[in-house]
Amino acid sequence: MKYIWLYVVAIVASLGGLLSGYDTGVISGALLFINETWILPDTLQGFLVSSVLIGAVIGAATNGVLADIFGRKKIIMATAVIFILGSVMCAFAPNVYVLIISRIFVGFAVGIVNFVVPLYLSEISPKNLRGTLVSLYQWAITSGILFSYFINAAFAQAVYNWRWMLFAGVLPGLILFVGMYLMSDTPRWLVSKNREDEAKVIFQKIEPDIDTEKEIQDIKATLKTEGQDKKFRFKKWMIMPFVVGVGIMFAQICTGINTIIYYAPTIFKTAGFDSNLTAIYATTGIGVVNFVMTIVAVFFTDRLGRKPLLYFGLTGVMFSLFALGTSFAFANILGSSLKWVAVGSLVTYIVCFAMSLGPIGWILVSEVFPLKIRGVAMSICTVSNFAFNFFVVGSFPILLHRIGGAWTFWMFGAVSLLCIIFVYFFVPETKGISLEQIESNWRKGINPRKF
Repeated sequence: MKYIWLYVVAIVASLGGLLSGYDTGVISGALLFINETWILPDTLQGFLVSSVLIGAVIGAATNGVLADIFGRKKIIMATAVIFILGSVMCAFAPNVYVLIISRIFVGFAVGIVNFVVPLYLSEISPKNLRGTLVSLYQWAITSGILFSYFINAAFAQAVYNWRWMLFAGVLPGLILFVGMYLMSDTPRWLVSKNREDEAKVIFQKIEPDIDTEKEIQDIKATLKTEGQDKKFRFKKWMIMPFVVGVGIMFAQICTGINTIIYYAPTIFKTAGFDSNLTAIYATTGIGVVNFVMTIVAVFFTDRLGRKPLLYFGLTGVMFSLFALGTSFAFANILGSSLKWVAVGSLVTYIVCFAMSLGPIGWILVSEVFPLKIRGVAMSICTVSNFAFNFFVVGSFPILLHRIGGAWTFWMFGAVSLLCIIFVYFFVPETKGISLEQIESNWRKGINPRKF
């Protein structure tokens, strides 16, 4: 129980994931009814879904420096306010073009929260619990997705159904704002701003047995080393952390997760489910599996390590995608059984993703960068995440209709195989290593396979 306050802080901060998860999940159900309000061509439908990612890229790209200047807490609170306003704008959109603009505004908040919350969590976490606590962010994302699915099901038969679905995003925004108002900033950021007395108080709360003076001196020593390096951002040793950060974001997105989350109802209808409501119910089941398995992952990240879970997850994702593609290839033979093969493949996919790429992607990008530029570097990684997301999500409905479900999912399966190879050669095992030691290993040029 000595870490009780640490867990309270981590859970509250991780609620930022509710914003990202809710927006990701709610549009999947709302899209079916938006298409009934305004008949949208494939290209506009894809742009409506992916428009949030335009805002996300802008938000992530412009706020890394602000997080380093003003602190993690203030940026998270501001993000909550932006998300609330964006949700209201979406609900009252008079046409699809205003809705797209409103979703870009929502995306601005999503982009910020996706880098600043994992950053906050990594900086408050002891090395032995860092994987577990940063994993809470992915748990919050899946919670937001599941919540959105329940909201979709609840309002599916209501008047103005999709408007109520989008308006309900106000709730996770309020929860995050109130929660963060009661929290403090991270001790590592406080030390970087010469607010050592405040940092000591926070350290004593979150880690009662810690040698506070030694911890602060280690942080100051790292900052001093960074400060003496005038060309710090351009050093050769910095290449590998960015390769890992951007590469793991590629793996997280380009193995197709958000095509599943955004378009699950559409996939189920293509596979043979005969109504919007039935497809939404099937999607809700997928959300439950995602939520439960992410909780399981929280307990394994600091026990098994990052790389073993990545190998397990990527292998399972690959075979699930090949199976899903094959089921669409033989749709004529499978007939009415196709929808159940699709459900089984998607469930297996979600189990494997939730146990690996989902939480570990955010863990790794929060660990591999040096303190002085961690905010900016995570911002860059988050931009890459949303850029990949924009391309994948925007192209999915076009691919589905032009080349068919079989080749689309086989393509994602092939990408998963490439990601397994990437993890083997480039991703370090960071379990049980302090943030300061990780930075030291990069500076010494240690091979990622030998961390």
